[in-house]
Amino acid sequence: MLAMAGMLLVEINLLKLALAIVIMIVLPGVLLGLAPLVVTGWYALFSRGLATIESGVVPALSLLMVLAAAWFGGRPLYLTAERGFWSLISVIEPVYALLREGLRHLGEALHKRVSPRRRRALDAAATALAGLILCALALTAVVLVWPSTRWIGSIWDLRFPQRLIVPTLANSVVLVGSFFAAAPLVWALADASMPQPRPLRRFDEAAPGARIWRVAHISDLHAVGGEYEFRIESGRRGPRGNGRMKRALERLADEHAARPVDIVLMSGDMTDCGRSTEWAEFLGALREHPELARLALILPGNHDLNVVDRTNPARLELPLSIGRTLRQMRALSAMAAVQGDRVFVRVARSGPFDRTLSAFLNPHAQLLRDFADQGGYWRAWRLSRLWAEAFPMVLPPPEPGGLGVILLNSNAEANFSFTNALGLVSSDQIRDMQAAMAQYPKARWLVALHHHLLEYPGIGSVFAARIGTALINGSAFARALRPLGRRIIALHGHRHFDWIGACGETRIVSAPSPVMNRAATRSFLIQHFAEEEGGGIALLEPQRVNVRTSAIVA
Repeated sequence: MLAMAGMLLVEINLLKLALAIVIMIVLPGVLLGLAPLVVTGWYALFSRGLATIESGVVPALSLLMVLAAAWFGGRPLYLTAERGFWSLISVIEPVYALLREGLRHLGEALHKRVSPRRRRALDAAATALAGLILCALALTAVVLVWPSTRWIGSIWDLRFPQRLIVPTLANSVVLVGSFFAAAPLVWALADASMPQPRPLRRFDEAAPGARIWRVAHISDLHAVGGEYEFRIESGRRGPRGNGRMKRALERLADEHAARPVDIVLMSGDMTDCGRSTEWAEFLGALREHPELARLALILPGNHDLNVVDRTNPARLELPLSIGRTLRQMRALSAMAAVQGDRVFVRVARSGPFDRTLSAFLNPHAQLLRDFADQGGYWRAWRLSRLWAEAFPMVLPPPEPGGLGVILLNSNAEANFSFTNALGLVSSDQIRDMQAAMAQYPKARWLVALHHHLLEYPGIGSVFAARIGTALINGSAFARALRPLGRRIIALHGHRHFDWIGACGETRIVSAPSPVMNRAATRSFLIQHFAEEEGGGIALLEPQRVNVRTSAIVA
């Protein structure tokens, strides 16, 4: 960890870092601190009356302009505000997670032999303590700068704008600090009070005559662009080329020929860093097995979208860069090639899922081609909205009471390879997921995403592996799934471990990677699900498919 930090310090472009800090932190902070002064100053001017041009017409026109902007640009503004909100969350949440998991790790080291009940109590205490520590630090900052704040502005401030510098900065610290004081307490309360993830004690048994679905769950194939390339996570200690990926698909094809599967679910990180050559390698390998390609569903992982530079994790991408949009469009084009005629998206926010992904993208085909050939900020901006509107994707159940699949984008936007692994499921996706389930009220659902929902017990034996890789809003997402009970099962990849457990009544399945695990014998799982009375899904014992490869050359 210290070696990585030293490399980042040496390799990072300090000018880009400074510019990114100004764009992402300083400028929003200044606007936030200035907002109360501007609003109160405008209100004071507006309240004087509507008699003169200076104090009447101008404020009235400005009010009309604000209302018009809210009417016509309300939704884009809301989406921008939500992304900004979660970007702010992404600043403090890893610190909270670091402190929480550090305290849990310390508790586990000091109390190695305790009952599960005692372990849950220790975890809850560590969670609460982490929230209280961060709250105390944030409140200290608020108290220190409070005397310099000013919340009411006037028209005279325009004549002496330099007088606003100190109050603006102080206001920013108070507002952000107050949020940072409240947020960890809310997270700690939610984490400590909600059911914690636990390993599954036993698998269900299928009722006599019940329909059984076989779902091959493969994740984290990390395709590279050539026969001799290594992967960024493992370097020369890991596999080179795509032999392991191809052998995993061959083993799945053999199993499918012997006993057909219903769905092939690939839960993210199909590529190592989202380059076009890597997508070509992945799609080429899948194309060699048309019987699997017809059943395949893919969704984006952090390596498909958020790796800025595979050779230099210190490289920073400015928020205005088109690189992220380019990687998103590559992933979206690959998803259209694999499942475009089978999955549906919701075009109108209040409408049904009634348009296939291919039909959704067809009107933008020329724009996609132009962007791939020529780039451009205007094209990137238009296509970034297209990316947000494409999720969730829904594979409807073939019949009432059948099994459907909801594909989510769980990747938080990152401008830095070192922070590419953070996850987030937006509120829009959660709302649309619930709308899809309401559209098919008798269906059973697999909810697929890339990131793990919460930190699972027993996985992160190495402390560094426990930090900054789960969903930022994992507790909120888990609570959104809770009312659905046994009607759903959540499946994901991301950490290369296989883990099957539950959080309350929500069953969770984490897929191993048949490529990235270091053991000589790697595997993936074919999950077995069965219908049960009341519209639920029974989680049966899965079938493990071993993929034997050499340790390095693969």
